[in-house]
Parts: sequence; C-alpha cells; structure tokens
Amino acid sequence: MAKEILAKIKLQCPGGQATPAPPVGPALGQHGVNIGQFVKQFNDKTKDLQGVLTPVEITVYKDKTFTFILKSPPASVLLKQLAGIAKGSSEPNRQKVGQVTTQQLKEIASKKLADLNADNLDAAIKVVEGTARNMGIKVID
Repeated sequence: MAKEILAKIKLQCPGGQATPAPPVGPALGQHGVNIGQFVKQFNDKTKDLQGVLTPVEITVYKDKTFTFILKSPPASVLLKQLAGIAKGSSEPNRQKVGQVTTQQLKEIASKKLADLNADNLDAAIKVVEGTARNMGIKVID
C-alpha cells in the first residue's frame, strides 16, 4: 500500500548550498520534516551544481518521511550564465544586455526538455528563445 501524502512543497535552493534558514526551514518545519536530513541529502545530490538555483519538489508523507525530485535550473538562470550578465534588461524590446548563439539555446533546451511543456527539441528551443527575448538577450546564429 502506498504511503499517504501529507503535502507537496516546491522550493528553489542554490545547488549544494541549502541551509535550514528560510525558505527551507519554515517550509519543511511546518510539516514536521527533519530539516537537517533534507539539507544533507539535497546538498549531496546537487554538489555538482554549486550555487546554481535548483528547483526541488518535495513530497511529505503522513509519517513525516519525505522524498524529493530535482528539476533542471530555470532557463533564465542558464541564459544569464551563458550571456555573462547579472540580470535581464528592464526594457527588453529596446535595450539588449547580452547575446547567445542558437547552439547554446539548443544545449539549454536539451537540458530542460523533461521539465518544459514541449514535445520535441524544436519546441523546447522556441520556449527558451522566448525566455531569452523577454530578458533582453539577443539570439545570434
């Protein structure tokens, strides 16, 4: 028989650097989860993503145990890394702040394909390209 689910929690934590401080501690503490255990497991699984914002979906069960699923980092975070910028443009239609190549878009789209609402790689590339355009990042060939 499957365990009864108490809650599903979605968080974004820096890879390999999660701490019991907010937002992790309060989100898990209110459901009675062992925060230290989660932080240790999360940091162990994400040690190769040092500092990269990583979404995680935590399922808390009635007996206070938990499981979690790591998602791929947001496209905006990956685009900022590749373009070498700190943040997107405040006026993306007028002011461009960086540029990425279509090959780099393809790499990001292939990483994110499982988490995107897209059936194939071409559709995923279009999603990531739209994110880049909304951030003021120019796509070049």
